Amino acid sequence: MTLKETCGWKNKTREGTSLNQILLLEDDEALSRGIVMALETQECNVTLAQTLMQAKSVLQEPFSLLILDINLPDGSGLELLKELRQRGNRTPAILLTANDLELDEVTGLEAGADDYITKPFSLAVLRARVNAQLRRSNPAQSDHVELEGFVFDFSHMAFSKNGTPIDLSRTEQRLLRLLVENRGRTLPRNLLLERVWDGGEFVDENALSVAVRRLRTKLGDAPIKTVYGVGYIWEAGK
Repeated sequence: MTLKETCGWKNKTREGTSLNQILLLEDDEALSRGIVMALETQECNVTLAQTLMQAKSVLQEPFSLLILDINLPDGSGLELLKELRQRGNRTPAILLTANDLELDEVTGLEAGADDYITKPFSLAVLRARVNAQLRRSNPAQSDHVELEGFVFDFSHMAFSKNGTPIDLSRTEQRLLRLLVENRGRTLPRNLLLERVWDGGEFVDENALSVAVRRLRTKLGDAPIKTVYGVGYIWEAGK
């Protein structure tokens, strides 16, 4: 099976909730399918890799959490974790393994794992462990964001650029919050349609293009970029 991205965006979500990007590295097809089904929610996007090569090909993108199987056809998830930690990557990581010796667990934790789960395990337990890691690494999003001259106060719906107020419609406010809270991540068009228009079932896709164009016009030089064929991104660090 080739690398695939599995999205749990079928249900409505809380306005302004940011996406949790999870990388699952697991070569067992049945188990990986079960894990994806267990973790997919309106707030989580799971990218599945079944080899180290596949995982490394997507690790240039930011992730909220890594779930790494230790024994893989082309190597070890433990070695990948060591390599990431040596490069300064501090993304929370959970190791999955059939090795249940205490020494194995100690080795994994000392290598930089944040949790260690032995097979077989309950998917409910895995989900609880995943949620615990996400809560630790993703504190509640601030309602007040300052970025390069922009001030976005989502609690009072007050927006400005270099001190000059910006008047945004309700739709533009929702779109802006999603882009800003997920800056550095490409948000697919179907996700934005669903989030901004509460489901998006009866919304013309052109409405999103129009909303983005109006938001860009009002914000001026905001780094909202089009990822052709996919969606939009607020470029990180800008």
